[in-house]
Amino acid sequence: MNALATQVDNRTRLLTRLAQARAMTDDLFRRVRTDALYDRPIAERHRIVFYIGHLEAFDWNLIAGQALGIGPADTEFDRLFAFGIDPVGGGLPQDQPSDWPPLAQVESYAHNVQRVLNDLLNGRSRVAEKDWQFPQDVILNVAIEHRLMHAETLTYMLHQLSTQRKSVPHDYISVSSHRPAPPAVSRTIDIPAGAATLGAPRAAESFGWDNEFEEYSVSVPAFAIASHKVTNGEFFQFVREGGYDDRRFWSDADWAWIKAHNIAHPHLWFTRPDLGLSDHGRPHQGSPDQWVYRAMFEEIPLPLDWPVYVSHAEASAYARFVGGALPTEAQFHRAAYGTPEGVERAYPWGDAAPDSDSDSDATRGNFDLQRWDPVAVGSAPGGRSNGWEWTSTSFAPLPGFAPSPYYPAYSADFFDGKHFIAKGASPRTAACMVRRSFRNWFQPHYPYVYASFRCVRN
Repeated sequence: MNALATQVDNRTRLLTRLAQARAMTDDLFRRVRTDALYDRPIAERHRIVFYIGHLEAFDWNLIAGQALGIGPADTEFDRLFAFGIDPVGGGLPQDQPSDWPPLAQVESYAHNVQRVLNDLLNGRSRVAEKDWQFPQDVILNVAIEHRLMHAETLTYMLHQLSTQRKSVPHDYISVSSHRPAPPAVSRTIDIPAGAATLGAPRAAESFGWDNEFEEYSVSVPAFAIASHKVTNGEFFQFVREGGYDDRRFWSDADWAWIKAHNIAHPHLWFTRPDLGLSDHGRPHQGSPDQWVYRAMFEEIPLPLDWPVYVSHAEASAYARFVGGALPTEAQFHRAAYGTPEGVERAYPWGDAAPDSDSDSDATRGNFDLQRWDPVAVGSAPGGRSNGWEWTSTSFAPLPGFAPSPYYPAYSADFFDGKHFIAKGASPRTAACMVRRSFRNWFQPHYPYVYASFRCVRN
């Protein structure tokens, strides 16, 4: 195949992926009942209606604005829906539903942007190759992965809505019949000292965000790591033994946070009113049978074999409780991708790329939006993905970092020492972001992430 044919084929593939990503986010918005679209399920985020406009405003500003130098689609809406929020240290948004445009106007804007962009991208407008200020494949990958990231973070918001304010997909498989699997035997794995490769080479043909570059190797001393993620059942011991009331396990900032917000257990756990409260006004903690788990579309008895989803602060406290620590980013790489032969794998299961259509993916992990909820720890013997994994490493640039000219604030605005790196993937993470170099990051007091963890001993 000649170079031009390859370029056309690659562009066709990317446009197909963009259309699929759009269909995915469109379906997510359909899961929200119309009267809930102006809700704010997570206090630190915009109202849901913002994201209907944001996904299209981002694509317009990136493709038509940055890459092609075309004027605005709608000056007011292009700006209104341009950026999300991630407030640090308070400063929560105070806007009211009435402060946002009517839904019909937002949807009209979104549909118009998609229509015009489709014409631009499919050759129905006079756009020549030389008109692009940046490589088309890079820009399309940015648009695709940005949307897929929101497909996951929108799920976090959807999870916080009551069941009455969202609709269940017709193909949803209930987890109410979940029966605990035989507990996975977690063991300690000794990882010998050696090198770990972080990042990716900038010269590589594959796409990456600016914080994934440049590739470099770091020497990692020997350490030991748990073979499996911490489960709800294991974390219950921390709750039952008063871990949320024991100052020893918490940093000053984390202790202040849990006390200010009266946090006493993972946010997806709760007790039914008929189970009562303890003398201290907190749920009875004697038995896991008294706890209920808020899955995406239903409430079920606490699944003890699922990985626990907690904030970085809670994961760090548990690690201290058991005499361990969270792994560094380099330790995660060394454990997940290293081999006895010293050759690093592309993925935890080997070098074969993830493929959602492959039967083998069931052994590789719970990712690529195939399920709404976790599965039992140890269900994917060939992989590790069943929730992001917290590390103890602050989000910071790799050596050789340079902000991308088409999205300079993507990473740089968060190199503030107030975000921590998460690796791996969650059930709602697209397969393209399971790559080794991908780095996710969140604030330590943000409990809504589908993030789990495992402990190391140094």
